Amino acid sequence: MHSAHAMVSDEGTGHVQNSAHIAVEVGSPVVAFYNEIKTDIEHVTVEDDPLKWSNAHKTAILIIVSAGSMIAGLAVSIQNPANAQIQNDLQASTSEISWTLSIFILVQGLPGLIWSAISEIKGRKFVYISSVALFLVASAMVASSKTIGLVIGMRALQAIGSSALMSIAAATLADIYEPHERGTKMGIYYSAPLMGPALGPILGGVLTQSLGWRSVFWFITICAGVVLLALIFIFKDTFRKERSLTYQNVLQIRAKEGELQHQHLDKSSHAFSVTGKPAQHTLERIASPRQIGEANSHTAAHASSMEDVDVSLADVNPFPPLRKILTRVNNLVILFASGLIFAFSYSISYTCSRTLSEYYGYNALQIGLVLLSSGTGSICGSLLGGRWSDRTIAKLKQENGGSSYPEMRLASTRPAMGFLPPAIIGYAWVCEKHVHVAAMCLMLYLAGFLSTWIYASTLAYIVDANPGRSSTIVATNSVFRCVFAFVAIEVAIPIQVAIGDGGLYTIWGGIMIIMEVLTLTVFYKGKKWREACEEKDGRESQ
Repeated sequence: MHSAHAMVSDEGTGHVQNSAHIAVEVGSPVVAFYNEIKTDIEHVTVEDDPLKWSNAHKTAILIIVSAGSMIAGLAVSIQNPANAQIQNDLQASTSEISWTLSIFILVQGLPGLIWSAISEIKGRKFVYISSVALFLVASAMVASSKTIGLVIGMRALQAIGSSALMSIAAATLADIYEPHERGTKMGIYYSAPLMGPALGPILGGVLTQSLGWRSVFWFITICAGVVLLALIFIFKDTFRKERSLTYQNVLQIRAKEGELQHQHLDKSSHAFSVTGKPAQHTLERIASPRQIGEANSHTAAHASSMEDVDVSLADVNPFPPLRKILTRVNNLVILFASGLIFAFSYSISYTCSRTLSEYYGYNALQIGLVLLSSGTGSICGSLLGGRWSDRTIAKLKQENGGSSYPEMRLASTRPAMGFLPPAIIGYAWVCEKHVHVAAMCLMLYLAGFLSTWIYASTLAYIVDANPGRSSTIVATNSVFRCVFAFVAIEVAIPIQVAIGDGGLYTIWGGIMIIMEVLTLTVFYKGKKWREACEEKDGRESQ
């Protein structure tokens, strides 16, 4: 009795060696099964491997996705100096103006899971181009709006378009950079959206005072157009199906379908001969004619000769992977901590504007210049924190005999933890006592620096801890941080009015201690939690 093995690859390209694959054995009751489980899915061999692209090519991609994310961040805050003009021009209420900001922040986090699912079918480039085009159109509509209702609606559409940039850009970086490089690159990337809130009030103030509020959104439209052109003509897709757990799961389903089909064959006939027609028919359901020829000569087929498996939106339903992500305790805890950091960042920028306007008598441009200190601190914290994160994991890896695990990265957050709560409480009472604005700028810088130092490592960690699901986990992180930011903004002003900046940011100092405890808990317990969940998932998949 003869047997033949044909390997069905994740994708029609790439020579997969020692990777998860489907074997087709003629002469056995099982036609399709997984021959090997590849745990290091991020290093499955693929054609035109993004991890092996030149540094110049990788840097170009980093610049493009960072620029897009910066514009998405800019769209949040650049409107603030124009609010008074918008309110007067469109006869809007204070509540309606508040909704133009709140709806953007809330909606920006929600569609990320859908964009992530689509990127598993069409690739990153398709999603980027579609979302940025949507963002561009919505920005132009806001700029030409005649009613506040249309502004609110188009701001929501803007948020949907910008959400892809915020939710899968980190996954794109995971596609092209090795884990030991990611901390630095994530730090560079994350500094870009932080530049948006930092520069937004200044740019918004200058444009509003010189050209009117509509120029703010025409400026955003032009910037989106530049990014769109870069995506179309320069950006090269980084997604490889072989390295996607979603695609591997689809292959497993196809394998089981092949096994069921085989069970209907007549086992007593000559069907299982390599030259027999029924066996040939069964094999054709999974393998190409070229593969069958190779099977007949007892030769394993390379992945590049395999027929691609069609994947539909139903196959990449984002909710089962989301369930797997959220049922892992280490993910849930670090996502909660990440959301708290993001909520704090939005709360402090939102309430600081009101404090400077009411108690310091500053105009829009002056407020923007003060808030620039927070943005500058955040950018420095992201860049230096990311670099320190990579340095820390390299050192711990060496101490651990050359092996590493994702939780090692969180050790890099500890230097900032002792200083963050005191910096926030210091800001609280500087504002409460209306101390000279220089003291406020210092505290804003420290709070921004220390909080994003921690965030840069948590962002890299969630990617490292979820190989093969980078786009889904980053999209989930976007949901958490935007929902938390929405809640923080909605409650910030009422609490500020009731107990002042001193009370509000003393509370935030306590909340940041909770965030630090959660992060340290994942550092010390996360490996045990993660491995237990992986073992459970492995048993369930058998």
